Amino acid sequence: MICGFDYGTSNCAMGVLDDQQIRLAQVDGDKSFMPSALYALGRELICEQVGLQLPAGTVRDEFVNDRRGQLAMARRILDELDLGPANSDDEPVMFVGQQAFGHYFADPEEGYFVKSPKSYLGASGLRPEFVGFFEDIVTAMMQTVKQRAETSLGRELTHTVIGRPVNFQGSLATDSGAEQSNQQALAILTKAAKRSGFREVEFQFEPIAAGLSFERDLTENKTVLVVDIGGGTTDCAMVRMGPDHRQLADRSADFLGHTGERTGGNDLDIALAGKQLMPLFGMTADLKSGKPMPTKTFLDAVCTNDVSALGRFASLETTLYLQQLQRDCLQPELIARLLKLQHNKQNQQLVRMAENAKIALSDSPQARVELEFVEAGLHTLISGDQLRQAIERPLQRITELMKEAVQQAGRAPDLVFVTGGSARSPVIREAVARTLGDIPLLDGDHFGSVVSGLTEWAERIYR
Repeated sequence: MICGFDYGTSNCAMGVLDDQQIRLAQVDGDKSFMPSALYALGRELICEQVGLQLPAGTVRDEFVNDRRGQLAMARRILDELDLGPANSDDEPVMFVGQQAFGHYFADPEEGYFVKSPKSYLGASGLRPEFVGFFEDIVTAMMQTVKQRAETSLGRELTHTVIGRPVNFQGSLATDSGAEQSNQQALAILTKAAKRSGFREVEFQFEPIAAGLSFERDLTENKTVLVVDIGGGTTDCAMVRMGPDHRQLADRSADFLGHTGERTGGNDLDIALAGKQLMPLFGMTADLKSGKPMPTKTFLDAVCTNDVSALGRFASLETTLYLQQLQRDCLQPELIARLLKLQHNKQNQQLVRMAENAKIALSDSPQARVELEFVEAGLHTLISGDQLRQAIERPLQRITELMKEAVQQAGRAPDLVFVTGGSARSPVIREAVARTLGDIPLLDGDHFGSVVSGLTEWAERIYR
């Protein structure tokens, strides 16, 4: 069976065409969107889970041979924990989606938790073993989503189109570093999809997929600027759409310009956490010396889409540094909070609280952030104006991407179609209107536009 697969930074979804209607499969309980998160009792157990799900044959034999060391370590971990095989229904050792968040929040200092692994794809300077590790994370998630979708639909999924950003890491399609990152990311996604059981795998740009979904309802030909603000990237595409275009087999001439880079909803969450939450952990406190507080470690704590920053913050070197900083600070109790955050591995949870505040501010002028998991009674209030100030820099880059796409096309759009989870924010919508002027701005399904378009494209190319 043919499907569209949105392996997103924030959420994953799968869609199929059923009686000429696009239907989304249930992939997280009774939900059609599964948060992109994974939690395992040990990182090597992710590799174990992947291997157990592979069917007997050449692919499994090659995987077992490539991961011999990790699989041996996984068996030792299972023995130490006195647990059965990693696929045991009685004693599961790996969780994805909402279950992953639940286990992480309940026991953050144990196990391995990763949110938004797609944001790491294409990162430069990764050693081969880290590339293999990311392959296993992506594969484990894809295997789970595919199995859940097949159970929901009652059919096997064999052919898919997976969404991809314009650029996974870099900002310019002509930049050799960006293209190298793209190839690395696509290779990981392809290998993961094949190991998950897909026989045929193709890719489509996410803003184009979102535009295809929107195009179904157009009754006139229009030049549309599609702005897809996802969790990890923002992608913009200037596309000719409408009745004269949607049935064309080759749409390449309709795509007049596209831009994209790794600036998305996660960056807004990180910026908000850094500006409004890190002062509670001492970032703006005074030092006894009178010198300004160094901010790098505080920013590393919230930079959850940067592997290097996460590694630095979790290191013993940072622990020793923070202990000295606590002695040098006029408010040592604030640094004590940061030490606790580091020890308990709760920095992902902190950024999640910033994300929740951003979402709440879409419907309310003020959001209360509860930080009871750090300290009893600890909380703060964030206003819409504080959100605007905090995200000014990433938001400026998002608006620049819109301008670049319009400049490539050489003409103004007739319509602006905005989609992606972060596009619900009034702050984002204000910035779009301010950047592009008096052009009609329309909303899509902020979470479902991409998967719907991918499903439609899959039906076109595989039928």
